Amino acid sequence: MREERGLSSQTINRRCREVEIFLTQLCGRQLSLSDLTITHLDDALIDRINQAGYARRTVKHYASILRTFFRYAEQRGWCQCGLAKAIKAPRIYRHESLPFSPTWEDVQRLLATAHSTSQRDIRDRAILLLLAVYGLRAGEVRKLQLDDLDWEHELLHIKRIKQGPVQRLPLSHTVGEAILQYLRQVRPRSALREVFLTLRAPLRALTSQAVAMIVITRWRSLDVTLEHYGSHSLRHACATRLINEGVSLKEIGDQLGHRDLDTTRIYTKVDLFHLREVADLDIGGLICD
Repeated sequence: MREERGLSSQTINRRCREVEIFLTQLCGRQLSLSDLTITHLDDALIDRINQAGYARRTVKHYASILRTFFRYAEQRGWCQCGLAKAIKAPRIYRHESLPFSPTWEDVQRLLATAHSTSQRDIRDRAILLLLAVYGLRAGEVRKLQLDDLDWEHELLHIKRIKQGPVQRLPLSHTVGEAILQYLRQVRPRSALREVFLTLRAPLRALTSQAVAMIVITRWRSLDVTLEHYGSHSLRHACATRLINEGVSLKEIGDQLGHRDLDTTRIYTKVDLFHLREVADLDIGGLICD
């Protein structure tokens, strides 16, 4: 994955954990890799749909990861030949699902949960603003370094997870003030260069999971129903808000760090407000006889 596909270390670690969990489930049945058949793999994938309630897209994701692993395992002689090719996944149609996006009003309510002067709220507010205003991924917030904040030129340097180059974004006044308040009042003195640290000893940089849990915990304190409550909900809210404000897909894709414009285009499906405006237009006289 690293040498042939150029994937990031975070993606590789996550996929290795998913393979490990999957194989642990199978090996609990007293099986070794050499014993596995496609029937064993199919049954395990079906269990994830029927018992765990996994969506088809999630099962397709697991199938892709397993194909990669078993293709390598076959080359090493660890398992039967043909397993990787035989792994089938549900068919996913292009743009078949809508991204889960809370309203911007709900996002403002979420930000309001971190308006106190407590250390936790000051830190969490800076994190929530980065996620909501810039649509950053949890891993990008986690990786943010002190040197990535260019106060003199009011720029934010973002190391994208899914592409190599560092991206420069204008540092908004609101976000900058929130980060400054955290740095001055909350962040302890530390040799660590990551911006966001734990509040209690032992001091360490926040993980991506910790960033996600900040969002999840605060969403669940509100009367808001979402399909998913993680940090990506704010990324989707950011994209949908920009669409509604008429920002071009190219500009939105640049801000979100999308490599493919089609990834950004899916957000046009949730722009119901503008679609209704189009639907309400009187087209009389516009159609030639």
